[in-house]
Amino acid sequence: MAETVSYTPEEVAKLLKISRFTVYEMIKRGDLAAYRIGRKVRVEAPDLDNYIQASKGASPAAVAQEPPADQGGAAASDLVLCGQDVLLDMLTRHLERQMPPVRCLRNYVGSFGGLIALYRGTANAVTAHLWDSDSDTYNVAYVRRFLPGQRAQIINLCYRMAGFYVPKGNPKQINAWEDLARPDIRLVNREPGAGARVLLDEKLRQLNIQASGILGYDQEEMSHLAVASAVARGEADVGIGIEKAAQQVAGIDFIPLQKERYDLIIRKEDAAKPAFQLLLAILRSESFRKEVRGLGGYDLTETGQVIAET
Repeated sequence: MAETVSYTPEEVAKLLKISRFTVYEMIKRGDLAAYRIGRKVRVEAPDLDNYIQASKGASPAAVAQEPPADQGGAAASDLVLCGQDVLLDMLTRHLERQMPPVRCLRNYVGSFGGLIALYRGTANAVTAHLWDSDSDTYNVAYVRRFLPGQRAQIINLCYRMAGFYVPKGNPKQINAWEDLARPDIRLVNREPGAGARVLLDEKLRQLNIQASGILGYDQEEMSHLAVASAVARGEADVGIGIEKAAQQVAGIDFIPLQKERYDLIIRKEDAAKPAFQLLLAILRSESFRKEVRGLGGYDLTETGQVIAET
């Protein structure tokens, strides 16, 4: 059998001149065929060629995930918004309806990936839920570190409950962070840079628990839903994510552990621009809040408030 060339997601990212986070999202959506060897993901060269050929026949809006590297950002009428929560789908829909010239391009990356994109100028607004154990606060410390020398506004989107996904009935009685170190517990984790991964790592540091001693720590999924689904399928005994995803997957229970603040971060220089002013007005509008309340699982007490500036 002839040997077929295969690539890692990082190699695909270099070939296409996009971020590896975008490659993982393409794989997750099924746009790009891939397979696993153990914990490693591989893309075969013919499948990559098929994706490229299919993309040539697609509309620009369908294939735009991240601006080309040599442009440094999106077109003037575009807004690149990084984040995974369904709340962002609702936000972009309101924005495009009220300001038709604006086209919102979604990049479904985690908190670290979003902040890096904002720093590089390949995103206009990004979301984060990054807990800092030293200050027991969310996001501000990370924005300062990831956007050195840059002024930014941190605007609250909502508060969400983070916790454990466990099989229905919680048969192994997993209720606390310390339980993850038990030898009979297998974890399914998020990828490095995701807010849930940061929360876990910070908790382990506080409790002086070595990650290497946790069964399944290296088993990674790329979204809250994927983690919850892995637990539902019996591939793990526990995963970490937000309550909303637990409500969308049958066969699991949710163990609430920590209320997290989910924020939107923009460059301060953009705050006075019409699109961003409209974005803020939408967050503060009753119509938007009413729509989000209909979903359940979100605390909108501070939605639209500027939490901090750096």
